Amino acid sequence: MKFSINRALFIKTLNDVQRAISAKTTIPILTGLKLMLSQEGLTLTGSDADISIEATLATNDEKNQLVIEETGSIVLPARFFSEIVKKLPEDQMMVAVCDNFQTTIRSGKSEFTINGLDANNYPHLPEIAGQNPFSISTDVLKQLIHQTVIAVSNQESRPILTGVHLVLDNGEMLAVATDSHRLAQRKLTVDLPEDTDYDVIIPGKSLIELSRTLADDVDNVELRIAENQVLFKAGNLAFYSRLLEGNYPDTARLIPTSSSTQIEFNAPVLLAAIERASLLSHESRNNVVRLTLNNADQTAVIYGNSPDVGNVEEALQFENLTGEDLEISFNPDYMKDALRSFGQTTININFTSALRPFTLVPSEDQEHYIQLITPVRTF
Repeated sequence: MKFSINRALFIKTLNDVQRAISAKTTIPILTGLKLMLSQEGLTLTGSDADISIEATLATNDEKNQLVIEETGSIVLPARFFSEIVKKLPEDQMMVAVCDNFQTTIRSGKSEFTINGLDANNYPHLPEIAGQNPFSISTDVLKQLIHQTVIAVSNQESRPILTGVHLVLDNGEMLAVATDSHRLAQRKLTVDLPEDTDYDVIIPGKSLIELSRTLADDVDNVELRIAENQVLFKAGNLAFYSRLLEGNYPDTARLIPTSSSTQIEFNAPVLLAAIERASLLSHESRNNVVRLTLNNADQTAVIYGNSPDVGNVEEALQFENLTGEDLEISFNPDYMKDALRSFGQTTININFTSALRPFTLVPSEDQEHYIQLITPVRTF
């Protein structure tokens, strides 16, 4: 195997693929990067067994400046190879594989030789034909990920909750995540092939890496779902993730259908106030802030407290307050995550009681996005 290529574009592709490579793996060869060179182009592959990323630098794309002298394949130690490539002196680099998988990397007057491994021993990526592939806008997919992964669980004791539950049925996509203390749910209308319905759970970690990998210059992402894998195709990049096995809990019953107190806030204004209140609450062992709503006086006041440091009290700006008076306590970090997911908009917060979960929805579109937070009992 021998080729030369534009170093900057190679590094860009290498950075994407390297997201899937972990130093902590039980399969030693997966700490390496697989390079496979054919007449069509150079394909880079990285995997940690849970996610796999494959990207191709095509021969017919002149920007790549890919010159092929001899096709072939090799697995190189990802960390060393990456550090070498990023420090090479010239715009162009050459890679050549010699006897016993010894690999030479040359650029300008700099030359490295490192030991590679036989690519035939690298695990094969799953074949995902996918009965009904469908596409979704890259921007919409990234927003959906951003709005739901905040609620996935980090506790491996209930692995099913570390994923986002994705249900596709009748032209609608429903994405739900919960860690049993909070919930995020987003609905989308998608253009699905006829008779397409899926019910899968995608690991939250996979979706976070996917979001980081998706380039802004790719308009759409194609999804293919198989029995235990999902494939996202975006431009020259293929992102594979395993699916979680098991039944996701029925979350529809957790969302209240009525409320006794309603208040409307500007999301960034409320977020700033909660950030101030949590400065002190973070110093306290229980990390709780308290919100008091008084309909008669039309006041909303937030309190933060730390026995060791002091306390904070702030009257909140709001758009509209109706219903019963209320005093409720909650984890400010959950609230901050939820508010950031709404961006620059106004939101309605609906309460049923001091000990029942409350919901946050955008004022303009209450049907398609909802956040739910469970309050904290403080007495």
